Amino acid sequence: MAETIISAGHICLDITPVFPANAQRQALGDILCPGRLIHMEGADIHTGGSVANTGLALKLLGNEVRLLGKIGCDAFGSVVKTVMASYGAGGMIEDPHSATSYSVVLAVPRYDRIFLHDPGANDSFCLTDIPDEALEGAKLFHFGYPPLMKKMYEEDGKELVALFRRVKERGIVTSLDFAAIDPNSPAGQADWKNILCAVLPFVDFFVPSFEELCWMLDRERYDRLNCGGDITEGLDLQAEAMPLAEKLIAMGCRAVLIKCGTSGMVYRTADRESISQVCARLGADPDAWSGKSGIQPCFRADCVRSGTGAGDVSIAAFLTAVLRGYGPADCTALAAAEGACCVTAYDALGGIRPIEELMERIRAGWPLLNQEG
Repeated sequence: MAETIISAGHICLDITPVFPANAQRQALGDILCPGRLIHMEGADIHTGGSVANTGLALKLLGNEVRLLGKIGCDAFGSVVKTVMASYGAGGMIEDPHSATSYSVVLAVPRYDRIFLHDPGANDSFCLTDIPDEALEGAKLFHFGYPPLMKKMYEEDGKELVALFRRVKERGIVTSLDFAAIDPNSPAGQADWKNILCAVLPFVDFFVPSFEELCWMLDRERYDRLNCGGDITEGLDLQAEAMPLAEKLIAMGCRAVLIKCGTSGMVYRTADRESISQVCARLGADPDAWSGKSGIQPCFRADCVRSGTGAGDVSIAAFLTAVLRGYGPADCTALAAAEGACCVTAYDALGGIRPIEELMERIRAGWPLLNQEG
């Protein structure tokens, strides 16, 4: 059996009603008020979550991918399966006792989006949903969005830790991505510092975003940077993001990629002793990967249509580059490049370009986002 990437974790169906053009001339309270009938102009329906975005992006980048997302045996689940089948993918875990997760995205013109989210089957996703045979032939296991999956953060992440320990014991390289947390939700009450301390020794590549990571690990830093807007805008990556990367390496993971919005990305890798086993499994040069760190600015996008899924797609490019033998600096550059391509499309997958094409463009002098000229 050929070696495979497993993309597991959160999956949902995103439903975005399309508001009429005249909605932009109205106050939000006048549109979303009790008793009013609003004539809409269709709806955009697509799959979302780590399994759909990162998993399918990995597949489109030429990898053999096995998807493991949990859905219900319902109408929404049928839509998810249909979308997956259109990409030649399957592997959904069907639970007759759970409902398929969905989000209704209210994107009223001129206003920030409002999300009505039902976690559905994601909340019941647990260790036993991934049988041993599902791990056969896997070279890399990527798991996304445990903060949106109740079983994964309950009891200080007991299920999450058990899952990653089991995968590592089988000699599979591991990768973990997180998601934003609502402080007022049950996930917001979990002790994420303890969860990270417990799971990171079993994680080879940790690929979170700065804002969620800062909130979990360094609340004082988060409160200082949080002025009500995007805390990554104009962020000093060396001063603010690199210390978090150092902390994560000290907590036990082998390599860190922190996504920092339009400010770029930060990477940091562990010492040779810690990372040598991962390099051996990947066939990578331990000298190229041990004790490295750096900052990667964003590349200038040809146009910006939507940021949907840009972080997930960046991770897919990063992991693909890792498996193809690139070093950490090039892997991070390719992640930033794929993110710049992603935002040129309205959906998460429409802008994806091959890794080789991205590298050619980088070597030809792809302008950076804040570079003049």
